[in-house]
Amino acid sequence: MILFPAIDLKGGRCVRLTRGDMTSATVFNDDPAAQAQLFAEAGFEWLHCVDLDGAFEGRSVNIEAIKAIRARIALPIQLGGGIRDRTGIETWLEAGITRVILGTTALRNPALVREAAKGYPGRVAVGIDARDGKVAVEGWAETSEIDAIELAKRFEDAGVAAIVFTDIARDGMLEGVNVAATAALARSVSVPIIASGGVAGLGDIAALIAAGNILGTIIGRALYDGSIKPEAALKLAMNR
Repeated sequence: MILFPAIDLKGGRCVRLTRGDMTSATVFNDDPAAQAQLFAEAGFEWLHCVDLDGAFEGRSVNIEAIKAIRARIALPIQLGGGIRDRTGIETWLEAGITRVILGTTALRNPALVREAAKGYPGRVAVGIDARDGKVAVEGWAETSEIDAIELAKRFEDAGVAAIVFTDIARDGMLEGVNVAATAALARSVSVPIIASGGVAGLGDIAALIAAGNILGTIIGRALYDGSIKPEAALKLAMNR
């Protein structure tokens, strides 16, 4: 299982939110590039990065911080938040971002997702964020009537590299990942699933591994507050 340490960017700083509420931001590092380096030195093999301001504004906002992260570390980076058009996709991939995550675009403009996945094999993922099972978009500010599994099935044959699935109710809460919902999604599609939201301890990682067919999981607040130690988490993921 791949463990993705998370860097969420707001105002150029590394923060964590509670259930996506921008007013609940806790700043953990004023230097995101330095934080990325700490994750790299800890032994992680990927980095998950989200432009929170971009997710709300519909365009990339924390550009300098993202470029600084890219320049500081050699790890592959997956980036989401505010990437809504072909130009945005191409700009970040050409800037050295390994994989872009398309969330709102997946619901609003699925044709673009398919086009990008075909044009950039292995470098486009779909982000599905769910509130009570329904897909939320625009930085989680709007909840649609589309079921998460239904949206995932629409990209079954699109060639996307992965689906990043977030249970909004668990995000930033350290209440445990929603293994049941994540596993149900993984059983419904053949696209690799990356779990996100609520990972609080090694037990969550072990549960996701046991569920099967889950490519990886994103870990945020639990790494920052020390609930999960990188060495122990990486050892667990490797041994399983």
